[in-house]
Amino acid sequence: MAEKLLTGEIQQRLKALNGWQWADNAIKKQYVFESFMPAIRFVNRVAELAEAADHHPDITINYRKVTMVLATHSAGGLTQKDFALAEKIDGAVIEPR
Repeated sequence: MAEKLLTGEIQQRLKALNGWQWADNAIKKQYVFESFMPAIRFVNRVAELAEAADHHPDITINYRKVTMVLATHSAGGLTQKDFALAEKIDGAVIEPR
């Protein structure tokens, strides 16, 4: 099981991520796309990344807005797995916003 990160570690790792916010024992980011289909293509890319990492975000799709929420529930908070997947999710954005 992945080890839960301490507050200082979380704050430090957040500095390396663009636009992610920390609240309620999770990190969260909203992506906005030009329309629905680019948003869905992004979600499909994230699904592949998440499955490969065996770590799955909560995903909310609201037309052209996609919100990702990451936490390691088995650890009761955030772990390195959340930050590693957040970086990969950011890398999955290939269409203009």
